Parts: sequence; C-alpha cells; structure tokens
Amino acid sequence: MLAVAVLLGLAAGEATHIDADWKQLAPGIELKLLDAQQSSHVGDSRIAVVRVDPKSWQLALVGRSGTGEKTGRTAREWAQGHDLAVAINAGMFAPDYTTHVGYLESEGQVSSSRINPYQSVAAFDPRDRENRPAFRIFDLDAPGVTVQTIRQDYASLVQNLRLIKRPGTNRWSQQDEKWSEAALAEDEQGRVLFVLSRSPFSMYDLVRELLSAGMGVVAAQHLEGGRLAQLYLKVGDVELELFEGSGSPFALDSGNATAWPIPNVLGVRRRPGVK
Repeated sequence: MLAVAVLLGLAAGEATHIDADWKQLAPGIELKLLDAQQSSHVGDSRIAVVRVDPKSWQLALVGRSGTGEKTGRTAREWAQGHDLAVAINAGMFAPDYTTHVGYLESEGQVSSSRINPYQSVAAFDPRDRENRPAFRIFDLDAPGVTVQTIRQDYASLVQNLRLIKRPGTNRWSQQDEKWSEAALAEDEQGRVLFVLSRSPFSMYDLVRELLSAGMGVVAAQHLEGGRLAQLYLKVGDVELELFEGSGSPFALDSGNATAWPIPNVLGVRRRPGVK
C-alpha cells in the first residue's frame, strides 16, 4: 500500500502554489500546506490543513464502539468503509483500544460518558439548524458552558485536550517534548479545519504556527500525537494519506511505512442534496 498518494490535481510541481493559496478540491473542501516559519528538526516542516464548510459537508464520528468491529482500522480504511471524503483521529483512547478518553456522543448515541478535565468540546449536528452553527468548538471553562448545556443544542460531541482557547489564545506553555500532531480547529467563519503535521513540533510552536498563518483560527483541540496521528483524504482525483514516517506528501512513496490502526475517526461526507 502506498503510504502517501497525491493523484493528478496535486502533482509535485504544484507544491509552491498550494503553499501560497488554498486549493479547492470540491465545493466546500480546500487544502493548504503551510511551511512552518520555525522549522522542525525532522521532516519537511509542512503542516497540512483541510478546510471544510460544514454547511456542505456532514461531520460524522465513526468507530469500533458504534460498528461493533473487533479491531481498529487506519484512517484510510475507516474512510473507504464508511463513505468519508476526509478522516482524522477522533481523539485519544483508553487501553481497551475502543473507548474515547473523554466524552463522546454521536447523533445522540453516547459511547463514552466520562467527562474528564479536558477543556475542549467540539459539537455538531445542531438540534436547531436554523439558529445554531453547524459546527462549534466550546471551551468548558467559559461561563455557563458544560457538556450538558452543549448537549441541549447538539447531538454529537467529542471532548479532547485543548490547544487554542476562543478567540485564539495559545493554551500551551513551551516544552521540550515534540511530536507529530493531528488536531481539529475552527476558524472565524465556523469552518472545520483538519490539521496534520508529520514533522514533530512542541504544541506551543505548532499552535503559534496555526495562529500566525492568517487562517482565522479561533479554537482548536488535540486529537492524537506520534505514530497514531493520521489524516486521509480522497476527493475526486486527489488522494492524500499522511502520518508519521509516510514520506513526502508530493511524491508517490513505495516505502514500507504503514499507518497504524485506530479505533475512532472524525470524518466528513457530502450532505444529501448538496452538489
């Protein structure tokens, strides 16, 4: 299996253009590669960001707790098996390799009821679509905000460790530890940002890169780090799979690196009736 495939629309010669601008892959889905201002000591120091309009694309939580499957899958396999155009880690999981470590609810079905100290909850599937954003990342230390108040307005919630507090505050202090990172963010227009950095950064530095890139990021949460962090995308003729050790994102890589199975993913599929 190719560790990374970028087909037709993202040939190697287009890398410079993509770094400068968002590339539309389909209405409501765009891709951008950021060259980090402060390079990592490993890899190409590029941060992949997939921007999704939640009005055109439906967010979905897919995983073992909902499907009853006995083993995990890679992000690619979850996407291919469940009609997802994009898939990324849903968050960290318990030693049983199934249970999300924080609160997790999908379309009203609670698969993890534990509310831990993590201060970030991403919510979607609003109960009142006319008067609530399609997607929102909440801070649990904001006045009047709790998991229960969020549940009153949204049917799907995922709690994770906070990276950026609304409206754009880096919540990490500098540290020596660095790792590859999968993250979920929201921009000032309420769009979903799936973030994957194969190169290791401290979380302080990664957050600084996201906030200084002009993308209008207002909130973000950590999904997974290290070899388990992964992102898969297949939109039209463009296919992309990224994870630690997956090689250059702009060349077909026939190396032996393979993604590790994960129990849960957050992904998107096109909303019914939206072209």
